[in-house]
Amino acid sequence: MTKTDTDNRGGRMRIARSRGAASGILLMLLGVWGALIAFIGPQLDFAYTPDQAWTWTAARGWLEVLPGAATIAGGLLLLASRNRATAMLGSWLTVLAGAWFVVGRAFAGPLNLGDPGAPVASTETKRVWLELAYFSGLGAVIVFLGALALGRLSVRTLRDVEYAQRPVPATEPTPAPASEATAAKSESEPEPAGREERVAEAETAEQGERVVEPETARETEAETEGEQHRHRFGGLFRRHHETTTTR
Repeated sequence: MTKTDTDNRGGRMRIARSRGAASGILLMLLGVWGALIAFIGPQLDFAYTPDQAWTWTAARGWLEVLPGAATIAGGLLLLASRNRATAMLGSWLTVLAGAWFVVGRAFAGPLNLGDPGAPVASTETKRVWLELAYFSGLGAVIVFLGALALGRLSVRTLRDVEYAQRPVPATEPTPAPASEATAAKSESEPEPAGREERVAEAETAEQGERVVEPETARETEAETEGEQHRHRFGGLFRRHHETTTTR
């Protein structure tokens, strides 16, 4: 497999985050509605039995809270993912959750999920609205939005190609501190040839100068003293010769 094939395959999986943003937000809102309406509906006189607010039952957990949470999770994947496969997984999750809202009550008896209750309504119109808002209508809308997002994600558009081939800005390397840069430079540069030999010769010459200097000083002092003696004796002989000549 060549590098070009690998890049093309990776480009097919990359999508813009805005591709499923609208569907993801709508699905998350519907999931919150489906999970919480059974608990806040009795306060609004819009409920199934038992018509008591914030009362937990097994049927509410299996038939309303579970598919509502699945819809929220799928919408979050659609909203946040930049990977086509992950976003499609979120779409399938919402489709299944919506389908469960529609057909879940039919399996409540055989699977012993509990009693889904009956709509608390005095008129047939209110009964229809309760049915649509709690189960069948809500599930149908979730299935529609999930399938719509799935269809959009299954097609690679020109916008996806441009997004995958967009230029990535190069990151500049962080400059190292001066001390570290100097140390690295000194380690990388080889020491000049013969440096140790020159240092050794300089030390030897310095030691030789230290040894020779006292001897030279002593010789200089001896020569100075000899000259002084010669001048002194020479002066004596000169005075003695002048005295003799005068006489």
